[in-house]
Amino acid sequence: MSKESFIQSIHDKIKVSLTFYSKEDGRSLTRLCAPMDFGPSGRGSDTSDKFHFWDYESDVKPHPLSLPPSQIISIVPTDNSFDPSEFVTWQPNWLVSRDWGRFS
Repeated sequence: MSKESFIQSIHDKIKVSLTFYSKEDGRSLTRLCAPMDFGPSGRGSDTSDKFHFWDYESDVKPHPLSLPPSQIISIVPTDNSFDPSEFVTWQPNWLVSRDWGRFS
């Protein structure tokens, strides 16, 4: 999936199947995620672009997941949609503009 397809999944509110290399686990993992944003995370001195997801299937609890392109193995759109109200509990300041109503 290209960056453009990822961004289209944000606009379409389509969940994706994300396979990525987990440095923490030392192996690849696959998770059902909502695509949230693309660009720098704004944390610390790392200003590199990252893919930002809401990870519905984390080992501990659902949470945001930000990965550089180098860790991503595949992003495959699913047939499942998501509602931003499932995870947006803050005042968003998205890098990618979108029409998510009050969650935009």
